[in-house]
Amino acid sequence: MKKRRFKKELIPYLLGVGIIAVVSIGIIVGSNIELELQDDYDYVSDTILDETTPVVSEPVVFLKPFTDEDVNILINYYDYNDLEEEQQNSLIYSEGTYMQNTGVIYGKEASFDVIAVLDGTVNDVKEDPLLGKIVEIQHANNIISVYQSLGETSLKKGDSVLRGQVIGCSGTSNLNPDLGNHLLFELIIDGSNVNPEEYYGKSVDES
Repeated sequence: MKKRRFKKELIPYLLGVGIIAVVSIGIIVGSNIELELQDDYDYVSDTILDETTPVVSEPVVFLKPFTDEDVNILINYYDYNDLEEEQQNSLIYSEGTYMQNTGVIYGKEASFDVIAVLDGTVNDVKEDPLLGKIVEIQHANNIISVYQSLGETSLKKGDSVLRGQVIGCSGTSNLNPDLGNHLLFELIIDGSNVNPEEYYGKSVDES
């Protein structure tokens, strides 16, 4: 039987085929190892930013219609349940007539800024011959705030206002000239006047 000898020209070809085979085997083995690793571990695609943390919102509370600590109550809100003496201190005297105060009259010798007690929309801005300049603001939850006897305001009907925003300044009126510089503030909830002093710092949701 004759022995066959490989031609020298075939050696480079065989080496190339061998190298390709080794590389292919390595790729296959590597892929299998990677698949096994993937089977052993659970990968999470979400990031920290994908998780939403609930935010506890602060309750919205009524503000006083001013921030000046030197402002005092001149005439209280007239409450039918108050004692007679307290009711007498809640009457407004004008042109020989006593009237029950449907709000609270705040005063100070010098003019002071008046602010919105809640976010809202201006319902009306008008000049009353007795009460002076008036701004009425509509709020959520069927709440209306009324600022009377203002010295000045730049608001107009339809304007949006933010809680704590300065809407004008205190002034005088013909209601009772002896009151001097003041603000007559009314708070109306569900169509009825309420005592504003009982709502400052109170959550709107509780009103």
